[in-house]
Amino acid sequence: MERIPLLLLPGTLCDARLWRHQQQALADLAAAVVMPVGTDSSLGALAENILRQAPPRFALAGLSFGGILAFEILRRAPQRISHLALLDTNARADTSVGTEAKREQLELAAERGLETLLREKLIPAYLFPAHLANDELVQTIVDMALDSGIDVFKNQVQAVVERPDSLGDLAGIHCPTLVLCGRQDGLCPPDRHEEMAARIPNANLCIVENCGHLSTLEQPAAVNAALREWLTRKPLR
Repeated sequence: MERIPLLLLPGTLCDARLWRHQQQALADLAAAVVMPVGTDSSLGALAENILRQAPPRFALAGLSFGGILAFEILRRAPQRISHLALLDTNARADTSVGTEAKREQLELAAERGLETLLREKLIPAYLFPAHLANDELVQTIVDMALDSGIDVFKNQVQAVVERPDSLGDLAGIHCPTLVLCGRQDGLCPPDRHEEMAARIPNANLCIVENCGHLSTLEQPAAVNAALREWLTRKPLR
């Protein structure tokens, strides 16, 4: 069987390690490639860069910032997307409170370093409480951020605070779609995903138990199973 081309979009300050379990578990079904998501401060420029590198038709999965970028890719080339997976993300535009919080995070990172930001602010917000004691998981998140660097963080903050509202685009999504999040995702909570799934005609909703914002790393087996089922759904065209 020919494998499905699958583009994977990481979240803020994340890289291919965010998707490592999925790339391995789905290797028989999908030819998965993790795309760069921090090279520009414009969602449009990031989307165009990915579309230039992408095959003519592909499945697309994005987590958090990656999901926001997936909406931009969808707006530009809906006919090229065979399947869409939106993980731990948000279809709404940023709020003034959200924008201010991100600006404060950027200031903290500039003044005291990315590792301080991650350990003091982001990781406690990201993870299901029991996972905070998983030293390997925490170190992976820190390592991804440090390897990404402050310039990537600046680009991603700029792109995400300027993002458009994507709620109005959801009814026009007709490919098989998975909407998934952790039950305890405090950044992009389940009600946001219920809202998205209700508006997308061919969406399946999956809420993963005992899981925070980084579902692919926190509960890989559950996410792998949901993605496998999603990829086996037949595209409408």
